[in-house]
Formats: sequence, C-alpha cells, structure tokens
Amino acid sequence: MSAQRAALYLSLYLLLAANWPLWLELARIASAPAELARLVLGMAGLSMAATLLVLAPLAWTRAARWLWPLVLLVAAIAQYYMLIYKVAMDPGMLANVLQTDVREARDLLSWRMLAALVLVLLVPGLWLARLRLAPAPWWRQGLGNGLLLVLALALAALSVALGSRDLAPLMRNHTALRYLINPAAPLFSTGVAIHERWFSRPRTLVGMSDGAALGASYAPGQRPLLFVLVVGETARADHFALNGYARDTNPELARREVLSWRQVFACGTSTYASLPCMFSPLGREAFIARSQDYENLLDVVQAAGLAVLWLDNQGGCKGVCERVHFADAIDGLDAQQRARLCQGGECSDEAMLAGLDTRIAALPEAQRARGVLLVLHQMGSHGPAYYKRSRPEEKRFAPECRTEVLSDCDHQALINSYDNSIVATDAFLARTLDWLQARERENDTGMLYLSDHGESLGEYGLFLHGMPYGIAPDAQKHVPMIGWFSAPLRARLGLSTDCLRAGLDQRLTHDYLYSSMLGALDLRSPSYQRALDVLAPCRRP
Repeated sequence: MSAQRAALYLSLYLLLAANWPLWLELARIASAPAELARLVLGMAGLSMAATLLVLAPLAWTRAARWLWPLVLLVAAIAQYYMLIYKVAMDPGMLANVLQTDVREARDLLSWRMLAALVLVLLVPGLWLARLRLAPAPWWRQGLGNGLLLVLALALAALSVALGSRDLAPLMRNHTALRYLINPAAPLFSTGVAIHERWFSRPRTLVGMSDGAALGASYAPGQRPLLFVLVVGETARADHFALNGYARDTNPELARREVLSWRQVFACGTSTYASLPCMFSPLGREAFIARSQDYENLLDVVQAAGLAVLWLDNQGGCKGVCERVHFADAIDGLDAQQRARLCQGGECSDEAMLAGLDTRIAALPEAQRARGVLLVLHQMGSHGPAYYKRSRPEEKRFAPECRTEVLSDCDHQALINSYDNSIVATDAFLARTLDWLQARERENDTGMLYLSDHGESLGEYGLFLHGMPYGIAPDAQKHVPMIGWFSAPLRARLGLSTDCLRAGLDQRLTHDYLYSSMLGALDLRSPSYQRALDVLAPCRRP
C-alpha cells in the first residue's frame, strides 16, 4: 500500500474515532436535526482536510512508521481531556500544559485515561504494525505527498463553498470549535506554544522602574514595612463565605478584621495567562497586545528600595520573579519539617511559613531595613485532585470526590472536595496573619490575597479552567481578593477602614493589583495610576 493511501485511511479513522468532542459540541449547538446534519457534514470536511494536512508531509515510507503513531497518541490524549474536562486545545491551554510540573501531571493520570487511550489506539496501532508501505523513489513520494496536500486544500475549499451559509456564523459565534478539531488543533497549538516559549526572538525588556522611590512614610526612624502578597490558585470568589457563600468555608478569616472585595475578575483563565498579566503595569488589554516585555510590580518595588522574596509552592512564577529573590517552599526545610509538611512529593502551603524568618534574614540588609515584600504563591485549590489540597482537620464537608476523573463524581462530592480546599486556604491565610501579627512590635504589617483565576466545577458540563477568555464562564474568572492592614500600617498610610468597607462591592479586575500594591507599600512610580489604586479613595491626602 502506498503511504498516501494509508494516510487517507488513517485520516478517516481519526475523523470518526478522535473527534467526538467536536460532534458532541455540534449536537449541543444545533437547534434541529437538519441543521445538525449540515453542521456535521461541513465540519467533517474541514476536519478531514486538516488531518490530511498534518499527515501528508509525514507520508514518507520511513517517517510514517514512526511519526504517525505519535500523531495517534496526541489525538487520543487530546480527545480524552477534551471529553473529560471540556477544555479546548487552544495555544493558551497548550502553553499551560507545557509548564505543568510532575506533581500536576500526576494528578491528571488515571486508569480510565489508560483505557480511553487503548480504545482509540488499539485498532490503528495493530494496523500500522502490520502495514507494509510500498517503497518508491523520493521524487514519486514527494509528488504523491504534494497531491495529497492539494486534495486536502480542495476538500477544505469544497466544504466552505457548500456549507458557508452554516459554517460562517458557526465559526464566528463559536470560536472554540476550531480548537476541537483533532489532531490538527492540539498539534497546531503545541507548535505555537513551543515557538513562543523557545524559538521566538527575545524581546527587549522595557524598563518601568525608572523613577521608583520610597514614599513620605519612609522617614528616618520609621519602622520597616513587612507586607505579604498571597497569590491564590484556582479559587472561586463565589465559594468564599466572606462573599456570601452559604457554606462556612472561611471559619478562620471570619474572626479576623479582613476586607473581602466581592466583584474581582481575573486577567486570564490559567496561571500561565494570568500571573504575568496581574503583575504587569499595562492592564489586560495592553498586556495581551504588547510586542515587548515589560518590567513588573516586583521590579519596581525592588528598584524603589525594598527587599522582595518570591516563595513558590506551585509550578513557578511564569517569569514574574526572574529578577528578584526566589525559593521553592521545600527549600531549606529540615527532615522533620519535610515529613510533616511535604508528603507524596507535594508540600502543603503551610510549608512556605516554615523558617520564614531565616529566609527573610538572608535578604540584603539595607533593603530589609526599609521593608520587605513577601510573595507566597499557593498550591491552593489546584485540581483535579482537590481532595489532596486539604488536611484531615480541614475537611469540613463530606463525602469527598476522591478521583481525578471529575465527571465520574457525584456533583455534591465534587463541591465538597473543592470547598475543603478553600477551607485549607482560609486556614493558611489565618496562619499567615498570625505570623504577621507576631512581628508587629518591629514592623508595620499587611497582607493582600488575590487568586490568579477561578475554576469550573461541572457548570455547563465544564471542568477545571483554561477556556478561551472570551467564552469562559465567570466561574473561571471571578476571583476572591482579601486584604488585612494592621493598625500601625493603617495609621502610616492614613487608611480609613470604614471607607474601604463601603467599596467592597465595586467591580475590580487584576488591573488594579499593580497600583494598589504601590499604594499599600507607599511607593512612588511614574507608572502608578491613582484610578487603579483601590486604596486611594480611602487614604488621607
């Protein structure tokens, strides 16, 4: 059999066996059987053409035997995750996947995933193993591959010409559909993500720290500032009791004098997208459109004269902390602390508080004498193994979902396991406040907590996060933001607590973090925008 003929057969198999997320989404969208038939026919043509465009360049006698199985594996894995977690394989999702560490990847593996892969791979795998491709001169193989590409383009053109009346509004109104075409979408998106991360030309770093300086409160003899910025993970604002959630997910913080802003929305729907955006001075729209890299909040704080330390219990800082002091949560822990706080290759967030005084003492003394900004990047509520994110004493809700295949769980059990992870975050924030309050004799202290993005828990059939921003539900974008300012810090900044409480329902976004943090630290910078400082209206002139 010729390689080109084999490519046609394999494309047809992938169309039928590896595109079920696409067919199911079309069935959901279509309003009548006739419309569904037209949509399926048109999208089948486009999907078949896209798969041929992938396989045709690989249709060489030797290359096909090794590369086609990899294409099949990608298609099988992509279909599994699209079906189970209702995600789309866009470049943002694949960039997030490429930055997934071993701990996160382990949570996504299951026997059900293995069974799903075998179901897709078994028949074509046996077929490829027995396939004997007819040898041919290189020029004949090249000509055949070229004709196969022409056929793919002709099929795509014919599908568009015959189905444009249905396909044009479909693709315009449901942009995520293009990222359900398997295996073309995951391969394309992987290529874009790899190019962006490793092969794109280095962009000039635009300085934003020129003119950064300490504010008037840093007078001689003034006590040093100690401020903690907690970057939450996968936390939904509507599952915080402080924001009106019916369940008591904030038993510790409810007893503290904290401020909870209830209408805050994220820059993106994944850590990869949100983390650099929320620390940027540009704001979401300008950040997405940028052609150069810019210094961020941490660069400005350090340039102004404060010490900055990023402590990480997640998959890294996505470039945000490249120019400041950094440590992993597990670094420096003794054997006893590791045994207590880091089990199964994963540390609880409390590990970031262990030995914290020693970590701070290692920062440059001159900067430390003025003040310290400590950033704690949580594991938080990272899914799908939510049940792993809380300790036994924090499990207030039962029974829990104890599997990573969330669609298999009873919905209430899934909510229970997620809510327990919020209880764990509540406990961690309370311990952070205890740590700060124990140092109030020497420092003016404060804390701000803000999650990077939210999470879907089965609403609209969606799970996890990472949907394209324009079509993602609010569950993936509506995030909690909690602040605490000690009495000495409030006096130092001239903050009115009553005024702040009156504004807790205003609509905010991650765009406010940059200027609000500069305001909380009393730092001056040309990049500061008073209109984006949530504290500014409540600060004494």
